[in-house]
This record gives sequence, C-alpha cells and structure tokens, in this order.
Amino acid sequence: MRQLAFRVAAGTGVLVSTLALLAAPSSAHQRDVPVPTLTGFASLPALTFVPGSEPSGTALSTAPVNGVAAPWPDQPVQGFSGVLRNGDGTYDVLSDNGYGTKANSADFLLRIQHIGPVLATGKVDVLGGINLTDPAGLVPFALTRADRVLTGADFDVESIVRAEDKSLWIGDEFGPWLLHFDRAGRLLSAPIPLPGVVAPENPAGTPNLPSSKGFEGMASSPDGRYLYPLLEGTVAGDTPGDLRLNEFDRQTGGYTGRKFVYRLDSTANAIGDAIAVDANRFLIIERDGGQGDTAKFKRIYLADRRDRNHDGVMDKTLVVDLLNIANPHGLGGFGPVFRFPFQTIEDVALLDAQTLVVLNDNNFPGSAGRTPNVPDNNEFITVRLPASLHPDPRVLHTH
Repeated sequence: MRQLAFRVAAGTGVLVSTLALLAAPSSAHQRDVPVPTLTGFASLPALTFVPGSEPSGTALSTAPVNGVAAPWPDQPVQGFSGVLRNGDGTYDVLSDNGYGTKANSADFLLRIQHIGPVLATGKVDVLGGINLTDPAGLVPFALTRADRVLTGADFDVESIVRAEDKSLWIGDEFGPWLLHFDRAGRLLSAPIPLPGVVAPENPAGTPNLPSSKGFEGMASSPDGRYLYPLLEGTVAGDTPGDLRLNEFDRQTGGYTGRKFVYRLDSTANAIGDAIAVDANRFLIIERDGGQGDTAKFKRIYLADRRDRNHDGVMDKTLVVDLLNIANPHGLGGFGPVFRFPFQTIEDVALLDAQTLVVLNDNNFPGSAGRTPNVPDNNEFITVRLPASLHPDPRVLHTH
C-alpha cells in the first residue's frame, strides 16, 4: 500500500454548551505540507445535552461509567456516526442509536444535530437539529413510541447522504435498511432492505450478518444517482474480513446487483465511514477496537473499485494514519505528533481537495480513549494532506 460546548445563540431556545475550536492560521488549509498535518481541532464536552428535551438512559445501569451515572434529564448530544458539510461553514452530524443496543436505547431519540464552528471566537454553536420521525406510518413493524418519533430501539442509524433535493438517505444497521427522509426528518418511504442480507435485529428472515455490522458507511456517486452503502461486517459465507459495497440506484429505487469488496487489513478491524471522491474512489475509515494506549490501527484509505491488480477486492492506498498526524502548531495543547486514539471513528468529509474533516463517535459515556476513566468528548479535526485527492468537483458541492 502506498502512503499518499456548544452554546445557544440568543433567542434560539437551542442548547448548548461551549465547544472550544482551535485552528492553525486561517491560510493553513491551503498551505503545502510534507505529511498529513493537523490544521483544526475542536472538542465537544461529553456532558452536553439538548435542554428541555426528554429523559434518556433510563435502561442503563445507575452504576457510574467513566465517572458518569445514568439516567439524565435530557437527551445527550453524542455518538456522531455521520457528517455532512454545508456550504456556509456549518455541519450536520448524525447521532447513532444511543447506547449500543436495541434493549437499552428506547429512550434515545434519533437526531441530526446542526453545528457551526465560529473560528474567530474559537467556539461552535449548536444551531438546532431535527428528530427522525415516521408520521405517515411507513415502517411496517411496531415502533417504540406512539407518536412515531424514531428511537435507538427502532433503528441504528450510522451513515448519511444528502440528495440534491435536500432529502436525506440514511444507512441503518438493524436491517440493514436504507431510510429516506425529507429535510425535516420525516420518513418518505418504507425501509429498503438489502436483498439476501439480514441482521439479527431484523424481524424478517434468518440472520447472516453479525449484530451491529450493517451500513456503517455510505457514499453517493458524484452525479447523485447511485448510493454505495458499505457493510461493517462480513456476510456469512463470504471471505472473513471482506465487506460488501453495494450499489443502489435512486432512479429505479432498487439495488442494481453490482457489488464491490473492501478487504479489511485484519479480520479484527472494522470500518467507520465511507464517502466518494469520484465515481470510482472512496475514502474509507478502517480502525481497530482499541482506545488510548491500546489503539494501534486508525487509518483512512483511498479505495478504488476498479481493482487494477485484479485480485477481486478494491485497491487500497493509505491517505492518513490517524495515530500519527503532524501538529506543528501544537493545536489542542497536544505535542508535535497528534493521535486520534478513539475506539470508534465514524465520520469523514472533504473540506476541499486536500483537507479532510474527521470526527469520532464517543459512545457516551462508555469510551475513554483520550483520558483513562473520563468519558470521551466528541472531537472534530481538520487534516491537511500533502497532495490533492483530485476529487470530482461535484463531491465538494453542498446542496
């Protein structure tokens, strides 16, 4: 392989707490660098909640985890498993199913948070957000809530794409299903299953996919016609460590039958996200299950579906080792080598042709990768690459 605290805006009624955002000089994103280099750092405090929402964590043990005891009077702003870049410097981040399982996440409301860094002040505002709902009754099985607000006991949402009409396509792990929402978070059609693949949480069929191994990443073709959801786990009967990248045609509303294979470096690894660079190349986060000092493998690869060496799997080129990022400006108070040592790193976006945005999922309150026995914050970083990825210009466009 080649190496290539949010706060509330006055009068909005929306939380929040302060998020410190540190960045290199404003021109840093355009500078040439010899190695992948940290150009921005932010940290959303783990104990950040949506005020005036609803109690959450009531199915968790009351014994403190990393010093934090459940339940909480409000919904935590946590678990970022997908990110969308907006054209105005803000981001939409997808919170996943809550606390890890169907059984303990019935009081976690599935939500997209709208956040905006303000570099001049070193802070980020939480500008709002939307809950995901099914008011038209399109989900064919019983939901947790009578008001059809979706929860972590209904779906485990892990990946997100915005279409040109501003509707949202979300990849789920419980089906695995594709979910299509309007821009207000209302479900537009029944959940779309992946033919021949059934997760243990799916009420239909015999499972052939491990639990929590569904659509962890999802990319859109530059022209918007195709979606490419990537499974996190190996389907029974496939080569261990081989993950299916399936092609879904939005125009026909069904899968085309074409699929590509992403091979993990180790069968113990998992993927965290997948986005398109052009029609053939994808950025894919691959990581081990370690955190802190036990984190040994946290990488972003460029994966090419053209399989030019004809070995039956996507070609992989290392783009950045997230445990070895140059930090010449000492951003975040860290030393000259910055590590992103989290158990789950589930968000990547292109800021420009040579700069990545990366976020972790903090598994609140369970992960403690930054400081032992302290719940992880949700961190936001920007990384400048030494060379352009030469993306299709359309993937940098925001709808």
